[in-house]
Amino acid sequence: MARNQRPPLPALGTPLEPLYRAAVNKRNRDFDNGRRIAKLPIPVVSVGNISVGGTGKTPMVRWIVNTLRDLGANPGIAMRGYGRKHAGVSDEQQEHADRMPDTPIAANPDRVAAIHTLIEQHRADCAVLDDGFQHRFAARDLDIVLIDATRSPFADRCLPAGWLREPVESLARAHAIVITRSTLIEPHALSQLDRQLRRVAPDALIVRADHHWAALETQFGAQPVSWLNGRPTIIACAIGNPDAFIAQARAHGARIIGTIIRRDHHHWTRRDADRILSLARPTTRQGALLTTHKDWVKWRRLDNERLNAAAVRPIVEMSMIEEDAAALRDALQQVFKNHPNPVP
Repeated sequence: MARNQRPPLPALGTPLEPLYRAAVNKRNRDFDNGRRIAKLPIPVVSVGNISVGGTGKTPMVRWIVNTLRDLGANPGIAMRGYGRKHAGVSDEQQEHADRMPDTPIAANPDRVAAIHTLIEQHRADCAVLDDGFQHRFAARDLDIVLIDATRSPFADRCLPAGWLREPVESLARAHAIVITRSTLIEPHALSQLDRQLRRVAPDALIVRADHHWAALETQFGAQPVSWLNGRPTIIACAIGNPDAFIAQARAHGARIIGTIIRRDHHHWTRRDADRILSLARPTTRQGALLTTHKDWVKWRRLDNERLNAAAVRPIVEMSMIEEDAAALRDALQQVFKNHPNPVP
């Protein structure tokens, strides 16, 4: 299993997995035949994955948006909007808005409608489809899939026996594959993953990337990541891959003395806040309460000043070696050259 968690249905997963795979394969065949796919008047870049949980889509979307702007485009983000329970704004949408306040965002389960909103209301001349690999109703000019190096899909199974949304063979339709968190595994394991990906997706561009903690956000303003070194740290998060988050904290020297981990998309409650503060109280003066920006978005809605003030969040950026970054930039630029309505 690719993560240190039990599968969604440990008792029923194995007998149900073939049924799930059959349903996914039939759906994909329908789309492969061109049925129900809507062509869009602007270039579309999709960023997605084949597994449930975090592979690093949010910083990757930001990298792509910034790169598109550097190329002279006016991109917008189209997303589903998970957990839209607060004034119509999802947690992921709020996170994007916090990090990229000048970028238009349209959240709608109908991603085709979301893209039209970006065009009509924000004059976007290209769209980045957040979590779009399975949402095949919208045609895309570049299909980018993220693979978490710490959770190889080749060691996992499809839902509900494992955490894969699709069989690994689906990667064959990807135009580009980004191996994220590539420095968190041994070089021989990374090479093996690269070879496996090239076998199932021989035509895809394959690059490697890392989640770089650029700085820390605290109540006292931005701090260097070295601020964590040696500090007693409580980690509280509800993300798809908490193990990687914990590993990165350790890599920066945090002395982890406790964790509160919840499932991805967990809605934090006031009861959760009380428990977190109770656990963190002994470390308040010299320690750190470390969480993600995604979780902090939810914490802010609890109106707990002590919790919000205590939270420390890494500013996460996607980094690549220049050769890989250049290859992905070229792929993005090619999108506009090939589209019937290229960016002026």
